[in-house]
Amino acid sequence: MRFASLGSGSRGNASLISHGKTTLLVDCGFSARETEKRLQRIECDPTNLTAIVVTHEHGDHINGIRVLARKYQLPIYATAGTAGCLSADVANLITEFSSHESFAIDDIEVEPFPVPHDAREPSQFVFSDGQYKVGLLTDTGMSTAVIEQALSGCDALLLEANHDMEMLENSEYPDHLKYRVSGRLGHLNNVQSAKILEKIDTSRLQHIVAMHLSERNNSPNIVVPLFAQSLDCDQSWIGIANQDYGFDWREIINS
Repeated sequence: MRFASLGSGSRGNASLISHGKTTLLVDCGFSARETEKRLQRIECDPTNLTAIVVTHEHGDHINGIRVLARKYQLPIYATAGTAGCLSADVANLITEFSSHESFAIDDIEVEPFPVPHDAREPSQFVFSDGQYKVGLLTDTGMSTAVIEQALSGCDALLLEANHDMEMLENSEYPDHLKYRVSGRLGHLNNVQSAKILEKIDTSRLQHIVAMHLSERNNSPNIVVPLFAQSLDCDQSWIGIANQDYGFDWREIINS
């Protein structure tokens, strides 16, 4: 089982989960043309994509879905709330799911779970091939017992670390945007994310990648030592998903 990111941040998000003959694109926040370009960079042909799985309807997660799905006739999986926000001309490609029920897309089992975020019906996911699990958590304003239970025991974890609280407070953002980002329906700050790592079972963890870092209100130099301290590991082990390049394929191996 392997995974990659085409880019992560406020200017666009897209991740890939692959096992066997199945490759899922999680969100498509870049234009279709830019998505194709980024897929080419990691040697992934868009014709080999199996489906698009959508977390929520914000533009930095769905901007390219309409064109890409229609061009390659890709099935789209979304909650009812999210599906209602997508373009009507992809309605025939949409399969709705409940964020409380697991489902399979060919070789990959998808376990969605609800998250607190200012969207219609947002969800995040744990993906499994029956042996290994990859957890994805971004775009949530706070942790919950449901989130922590879902992410416990993962072999790889893609975890939001959106902002440093002090940097956000001292930023040029207007007060309403500061409140939105830091609120209970906004984005996880570095300390919140580090505390999640301390609460969940990380005994199987082979990969940890910090996701959705704010380019203005955060820095890898803050995130990396904080995550390393929570996991009691070397700082070199902490990955960062870059906005412009994401990260290349990572693979879970027999340990």
